[in-house]
This record gives sequence, C-alpha cells and structure tokens, in this order.
Amino acid sequence: MKTSHRRPGRLMEMRAFGSNPGALKAFFHCPQRLPSKAPLVVVLHGCTQTAEGYDRGAGWSQLADKHSFAVLYPEQQRVNNPNLCFNWFLPEDIKRNSGEACSIQQMIVKLIASRNLDPARVYVTGLSAGGAMTSAMLATYPEVFAGGAVIGGLPYGSATTMQEAFERMQGKSSLSTVELQQLVRGASSHDGPWPILSVWHGTHDQTVRPRNRDLVIDQWRMVHDLSAAPSRTDTVNGYTRHVWVDKAGHERLESFEITGMAHGVPLATKGHNGLGEEAPFMLEAGISSTHEIARFWGLLVQGANDREGKAAFESRPDILDGEIILPGSKPEREPRPEAETAAKTGRGSIETVINNALRAAGLLR
Repeated sequence: MKTSHRRPGRLMEMRAFGSNPGALKAFFHCPQRLPSKAPLVVVLHGCTQTAEGYDRGAGWSQLADKHSFAVLYPEQQRVNNPNLCFNWFLPEDIKRNSGEACSIQQMIVKLIASRNLDPARVYVTGLSAGGAMTSAMLATYPEVFAGGAVIGGLPYGSATTMQEAFERMQGKSSLSTVELQQLVRGASSHDGPWPILSVWHGTHDQTVRPRNRDLVIDQWRMVHDLSAAPSRTDTVNGYTRHVWVDKAGHERLESFEITGMAHGVPLATKGHNGLGEEAPFMLEAGISSTHEIARFWGLLVQGANDREGKAAFESRPDILDGEIILPGSKPEREPRPEAETAAKTGRGSIETVINNALRAAGLLR
C-alpha cells in the first residue's frame, strides 16, 4: 500500500470575525515572531479550489515566512456557490457593506486588530473568480488596500447576471473605458489615493479570455489618470511586463503577458528559490507571479533568507478569541439564509448552468 507523505497545512481557521453576511469561511497564516505593524496579504481562490489548496500551489504562506507578513484566505462554501466560486457577478455580493465583499472586509478588520498588523499595508490578490472578486474588493473598499493583483480575472461590475458572467469570461463586453472607470468610482465615496495594481493573464487562456486583461487595465489606468500607452516595457524571465507610472514617476499599474499559458497562476517551482507547487490551475511557467506581485507591492525584505519556515506552522496551533483552531478543522457553519429560499429566488436553479459551463471550460469533469 502506498503511503501518503502529504505535509500538514499551514493555515488556521478564524471564527467570529463579524456578522459575515456572505457566509464565508476564513483561514490565515501568521509567521512566528511576526513584527508589529506587519503587512497583510488577502488571497482569493478560484472556482473548485480551497484556501489550503491555493496556498500550497501559489506559495503565499511560504513567502510570508521568508518576508514577515500575514496571509488571509477567505474561503467560499458550497451552500453559496456549488462550484466554490466567489459570486463576483451577483450585485449583493460585490457591493460595499453587503454580502461576500463585506464578509472579507470584516475578516481583514479582525485580523489586523488581533495581530497588530499595519492597516496601511493591506493587499489583495486572486485567480479567476477570485481575481474578479479582487477587482470588487479594490472597487468597494479602496481605502482598505494599498495594492491588488488580478490573475486571469475580470474588471469590476462587468456582469450582474449569470448569463452576463459567461459572456464576459469569453471577452464579450460593450462597456467603454469611461463606463469601466465610473463603475469603480461609483462603488464607494472614496476619492484617492487608489490602490496600485498588478495584472496577470495567459495568452492562451480559453476560460477567461485575455481581452479581460485589457479591460482590467483600462478600468484602473483611467481611475489612476494614466496614459493609454505603457510608460515602459520590460522583460522579466522572458515575459513581457508593461508598466504605467504616474506624474511623480511612481509605478501604479503593471501587466504581465504569460506567453502560451492557459488559465491559471504562473509558478516557478524549481530550484533553491522555488515557490509553490504544480496543481490544477497552478501552472509551471518559469516565473512566480506570487514573488513578482510581492516585489511590486514592496513586500520583499532585502537579505531575507530562503528557509522553508516549517517551524512557523508545526510548533503550535493558533488562537483567536480564545478558540484553538487546528489545521484541517472544518466545523459546520450555519447555512446562509438565502439558500433556504433559493428555489423561489431562482438562485438555486443556476447550478446546472454553472456545471455545464465549467465542464465546457475544462474546470469540471
């Protein structure tokens, strides 16, 4: 019989972080001896993924151990979405002080307070549906975030129904650049400064077409009042990086085109500085989006060593509000109230449509 040598998970569960109107779960990782006022990175998984699976693949907690920042993983539940997608296309979930967006904001507030993190250095990233929800978080709570990163995602507010969501994923959008900007500016009363943004997309992505990369860029360069053309173009590990700078010369927006890559997170898992591990939608590309995004945000500590940081999660459980939550512990949570009336509202009737579309996109067997 083959013996499994799967290492223990790095994430701990956090409970009692607020009213949680989106009925999400929350997991986090804080390295040992985390200094006061450390940064926080919020990571949003894609459809069919979990917090722990995404962390293993992308390597965010692994990088956090090397560079001393905390990581928060909101996690979707099947009662909300049968394929574990964040509901980036439902208006009640991408509105300020409502639904899933509000739940994520509540998690951030709780973790910052309980771990004395720096509220001025909070960042958010995600893949696919998590990338689209990243756009939603940046738009609805721009004062919370210093920066974001959208990987294989979509612009904020581009879809408000399931049908529109599938059309937008295929790159079909009639929204103008001005309309895209207005969606962000209308999502809150914020008037700047706006979060900086890193945008990643594979050129062969057939699930969320590369056209969406252009739309995300257009949406945020207009918000930042940046030129249509990049300020400069670099090459990083053989891939094209476009950079937009503001009038003061500060980098505000960057975009990576990952040539030949399909739908997923670009990884560089090989060698001494390898990060993460390959899995479905975690794709070896010879460039670590996790590492490069952290560099863009200014999170990489000069002279940090390359230790694995195993002691940070092997030595003890973590504690929040007097509850000890061990890795892998998944206590039951009360079902979301809306689920009980899904048949009446029509929300539950979309499950077949979601499954068929995900199968067509190669996300389900």
